[in-house]
Amino acid sequence: MDSLKERKSKKQKSPLSSLLTYLLLAPTTVGGQAVIEGVMMRSPKAMSIAVRRPDGSVVVKKKRWISIAEKFPFLRLPFIRGALVLIEAILNGIEALNFSAMQQEETSEIKKGEEPGGFNITLFLTMVVAISLALFLFIVVPHIASRIILSLLNSKAGLGSLTFNLLDGVIKLTLFLGYIIAIGFLPEIKRVFAYHGAEHRSIYTFEAGEELTVKNAQQHSTLHPRCGTSFIIVVLMVSIIVFAISFKNIQLGEMPFILRACVAILIKLALMLPIAGISYEIIRFASTPIGKWASFFVLPGLLVQKLTTRIPEDDQVEVALTALKAALEIESNVKT
Repeated sequence: MDSLKERKSKKQKSPLSSLLTYLLLAPTTVGGQAVIEGVMMRSPKAMSIAVRRPDGSVVVKKKRWISIAEKFPFLRLPFIRGALVLIEAILNGIEALNFSAMQQEETSEIKKGEEPGGFNITLFLTMVVAISLALFLFIVVPHIASRIILSLLNSKAGLGSLTFNLLDGVIKLTLFLGYIIAIGFLPEIKRVFAYHGAEHRSIYTFEAGEELTVKNAQQHSTLHPRCGTSFIIVVLMVSIIVFAISFKNIQLGEMPFILRACVAILIKLALMLPIAGISYEIIRFASTPIGKWASFFVLPGLLVQKLTTRIPEDDQVEVALTALKAALEIESNVKT
């Protein structure tokens, strides 16, 4: 006869218990980002960047990575960690792009395996300007355009109406897709999109527990539910709901149009962090066996990834795997 302890261990977890386990003890993951002729990979404790230089060699930069959540554990809590992940991803992305850009400028004085230092201030300023333009294009422009369009249609839909926020979301999506399609014609971006596909295939290989070889990686999909592209689409969908609910309870009074628009845009910017937190949890939850019902939120992102990924060549997958192995090596050493 089974012991009481054995019988308890055989009991299946209830859906609520499984959900709480996920929220509090979500499994660690590996993520990445395509850069110029390379890939950045980050595990919970490590970060690595592998870049193929013009001479065909692969340069790797790897380091122990420490999240600010190590010092402030409450930042790991569900619905809070998503905002931190977004901020850290942006900072890591700037560092990775800076490193990859430098490798394309350097020549024979740097040997394979070395890690040149330095800081590309031009690229950093370019990233700052790009982020500012993105906020203007995808928050300010849709908001003002929605207000103007509804005014021309003599609609009385306010900031808290579903009509206004749906229109705002449609304009954002149209601008985003138009931007992706436009830059997709550039040869340099096509190669970045191929490295994006290589990144996903490498991560799938790791998640499947397979040997990290080019042959194994090339068998996997280039579309991944935890991709940043999917994250953007989920953010867009969640923002429609959050903005509608928030502005239902916010009265801006009889302010002039420009002033009211400025205040509303500032409020939207402030709400982006909680929106990021909610979106992050949806994507992580949708990746679990008990979260398949949430795949509705992830599916649009997977479809858009068909625009942001390309089928990678073997040498591009090799670079992605090199970055992944470097990150896992440091991760293993930290845990031991």
